[in-house]
Amino acid sequence: MTTELQEIAITEEKPLLPGQTDPVKDAEIAARILLDQGQEHTIETPQGLLHVTLHGTGNTRRPAILTYHDVGLDHKSCFSTLFKFEEMQEIVKNFTVVHIDGPGQEEGAATYPMGYQYPSMDQLAEMVPAVLQYFNFRSVIGVGVGAGAYILSKFTLSSPDAVEGLVLINIDANARGWMDWAAQKLTTLTSSLTEQIMTHLFSQEEMSANTELLQYHRERISKAPNLHNIELFWKSYNSRRDLNMDRNSTLKCPVMLVVGDQAPYEEAAVECNSKLDPTTTSFLKMADAGGLPQLTQPSKLTEAFKYFIQGMGYMASSCMTRLSRSRTTSLSSSYSMEGSRSRSRTLSQGSQGGPQPPSPSHTMEVSC
Repeated sequence: MTTELQEIAITEEKPLLPGQTDPVKDAEIAARILLDQGQEHTIETPQGLLHVTLHGTGNTRRPAILTYHDVGLDHKSCFSTLFKFEEMQEIVKNFTVVHIDGPGQEEGAATYPMGYQYPSMDQLAEMVPAVLQYFNFRSVIGVGVGAGAYILSKFTLSSPDAVEGLVLINIDANARGWMDWAAQKLTTLTSSLTEQIMTHLFSQEEMSANTELLQYHRERISKAPNLHNIELFWKSYNSRRDLNMDRNSTLKCPVMLVVGDQAPYEEAAVECNSKLDPTTTSFLKMADAGGLPQLTQPSKLTEAFKYFIQGMGYMASSCMTRLSRSRTTSLSSSYSMEGSRSRSRTLSQGSQGGPQPPSPSHTMEVSC
């Protein structure tokens, strides 16, 4: 019996010489950088161009998380602290995240020429469907702050099937009244644009304390190359119309309203809560959060967001990592019922186990 001998070629693996790079590792690093920075897109809409940043793969099996920032901010300064927060990564890795920058509000945006007609708030809301169409998203979970909360609410009212849930921070659903208009005119004469926006973003307590966060944003806004664009967005927001919501004609999806306990728009958020369906609305008033809770209290907001998503049927196995590490956490909850007095209770979380997610109709005042 003969045995066939096969010639086998053995390739010697040589170590990389000093100065050489590993192409596989380089590709992995580039992918991580791209995932962190996001993919930037310019989307054409009937009302103009939108700058949009996509994080994730664009998976359409789950709704995308769609954000819209407030006046004086862009998507980075408004949402980076929240979405880069350690415990938020459990959500980020399970959802595609899309950040919309208002026209001309993104970092490095060219200044609009004098006389440029900036879109109205209604027109800004009409630009959002083009983003969903561009990425082929069937539905989204909206996260908006201030002006962004108004825009996403307006979009949801006109396209209810496209929105599965809304997180609205510092929303004011009303147009400016005559008293507000007069006060704004007076403020325009006595305060700079930067200070007008600062008092919109931050509480009086924060303004008096002149915190590092406040100093940073004051300098950032005052030195912004696109300050003219910011002013146009500010004027558009101040010219907004009522959303015209009431219990019979309101947002159909689950909604979580969020406001700091001393925020400039606390009363407006309370009024908005009265116009929403109590069976699908959570009202979260956060202690020690100031005007921008997504920047000052990202841990608490992440917790609440996880509860909110779980209530919608997503991430059912998610654990509340911060709660499990803490010995005791209290959630003071008051249940709002139309036509009756509100009741309150306190939910305590021990070192073992976790609290059940509150039902959507709860109004939570988080003081932990």
